[in-house]
Amino acid sequence: MSLKDLTWEHHKNAERQKFVKVMFSGSIDPKLYAEFLFNQHQAYDLLEAMSMAHGLFNDMPDVRRAPKIYEDFKELWQNDVSLEIKNSTKEYLAHLKTIKDNPTALMAHIYVRHMGDLSGGQMIRKKVPGMGKMFDFEDRDKAKEVIRSKINDSMADEAKKCFEFATALFKEMIND
Repeated sequence: MSLKDLTWEHHKNAERQKFVKVMFSGSIDPKLYAEFLFNQHQAYDLLEAMSMAHGLFNDMPDVRRAPKIYEDFKELWQNDVSLEIKNSTKEYLAHLKTIKDNPTALMAHIYVRHMGDLSGGQMIRKKVPGMGKMFDFEDRDKAKEVIRSKINDSMADEAKKCFEFATALFKEMIND
């Protein structure tokens, strides 16, 4: 079985959440989406920094999302009020710190998050407010190919954890 097959149920569970349905509805409140982006930025920024320390982005610099997520957030958050990081995001950041010295585990998280942006994210970008720069890639096919070359089935357990953290954030976004 492939990593995709091994994580399929966790992937589907994440997609079933109310928040995801609201995003795909095309009528998500820009402030709610900005709050989601704020939390996503925290997660991607730490994941990418830790991954860069291991050279995981050396052959795919365009795959990094944190700067683009931040641009999307700033576009939508026109408020002087600062946001708080959701509990699920705090827990995710704490988990990342436990795997910071494990490039294989970090790669499992890159697979879940960045492959999602490369694939399903292309549908989401048409439904959410703002420019959706986080879904801009110079060469999506090449990025997918490079990520696929770095993954293996042994990453399934860690990839499932990533999906679980994503699902927890989706639930927390609308108190599901």
